[in-house]
Amino acid sequence: MRLGGLIRKEILQILRDPSSIAIAFVLPAILLLLFGYGVSLDAKHVSIGLVVEQPSAAASGFTAEFRQSPYFDPRSYRSAAAAQTAMGRGTIDGFVWLRSDFARRLNAGDPPTIGVFVNGINANNARLIENYVEQSWANWISARAASAGITAAAPIAVEPRIWFNPAVSSRDYLVPGLIAVIMTLTGALLTALVIAREWERGTMEALMVTPVSMNEILIAKLIPYFLLGIGGMVISVLIAEFLFNVPFRGSTLILALAASLFMLAALGMGLLISTVAKSQFVAGQVAIITTFLPAFILSGFIFDIATMPPVIQLVTHIVAARYFIAILQTLFLAGTMWSVLMPNLAALAIMAVIFLGTARLAAHKRLD
Repeated sequence: MRLGGLIRKEILQILRDPSSIAIAFVLPAILLLLFGYGVSLDAKHVSIGLVVEQPSAAASGFTAEFRQSPYFDPRSYRSAAAAQTAMGRGTIDGFVWLRSDFARRLNAGDPPTIGVFVNGINANNARLIENYVEQSWANWISARAASAGITAAAPIAVEPRIWFNPAVSSRDYLVPGLIAVIMTLTGALLTALVIAREWERGTMEALMVTPVSMNEILIAKLIPYFLLGIGGMVISVLIAEFLFNVPFRGSTLILALAASLFMLAALGMGLLISTVAKSQFVAGQVAIITTFLPAFILSGFIFDIATMPPVIQLVTHIVAARYFIAILQTLFLAGTMWSVLMPNLAALAIMAVIFLGTARLAAHKRLD
C-alpha cells in the first residue's frame, strides 16, 4: 500500500515536471539524430588530385576509375608541384601522379610506377584513401585485362565476402553503439537529477520523516524511471531501424532483456551518484564524467578495445556500455548469436546487481 502510494507520487511528479519526460524521450532522439548524422567513419567524395604528365588512352582509362567512384572528388593538376601545393593548403587530401612514361611502360609490359601522396594528418582517412586507390588500380587492371582477353598479371585473385555489414556502412556499425552510449547518459541522469532536485526542493527531507523504508523509497524511484528509460530505448531503436535503415536481425525478446538489464545498471549508477551529489549541477557533471565519457571512449563504440593498452582494457570491464554495445551490434547486424550474447547478458546482470546493491548500501534514511 505504501509502495503503491510512493509510485503514484513519482508518476504525478513526472507528469507535473516535464523535464524527466524530456530527458527520457526528447534527449535520446536529439542525440541520436546529431550523432547519427554527424559521426561517420566513411570516407566518401574525398578530394583527390590527378596529375597526368602525358595524356594517353591508358591514363584516361585509369583516371576514369576515380571520376566514376563515389569515394573520390577528383581534381586535375598539370604538375606534381601544383598538386603538392594544393595538398599543403588543404584543398585536396592527396594526389595520384602518373608520370610521362606511364602508357609506354604499360604497353611494353613493364609495370609503371604510380605516385600516391596522401595527407597523413588524419591517419584513418589516409589509410582509407590508400586502400581506395589500390582498389581502383586493381579494378582497372582487371577490366583492362578482361577487355584484352588475357589474365590480369596479379599474383592472387581476391574474392571478398563481407559478413554482417555487406554495405560496409559505418552508420550501421555506429548507430547501435550510439543507442547504448546515449541510454547510459539518460539512464543515469533520470535518477541522479530528479533525486538531486528533491534534495534541493526539500521534498526528500519530508519523505525521510515518513514511516516508509529506504527499500520502498528506492523501488518507488526505480520503477517509474525504469519505464521512462525503456520508452526512450524503444524510440531510439525505432529511429535506428526506420530512419537510419539499420537492419535488425536478432530477437526482440533478447533485446528487451538486454535493455532491461542495462537500464537497471544505468539507474543504479544514477542512484549512486545521487547519494554523493545533492545538487542538480553537481549530479549532472558527475553523471557525464562517470557514465557518458567512459561509455563513449572505453566501450568499443569508436575505439577498438583490443588496440588499447592492457591496463585500459582492464578498466573497460567496469563500463556497462561495453557489454550492451556488443549485444546491440550483434542483434542488429549478425542476429541471435548466443556465443556473443550470453557472456554479455551475464555481465550486464552482474553489473546491475553491483550498482543497485552499492546504491542501496550507500543510501541511508537520515538527513546528514
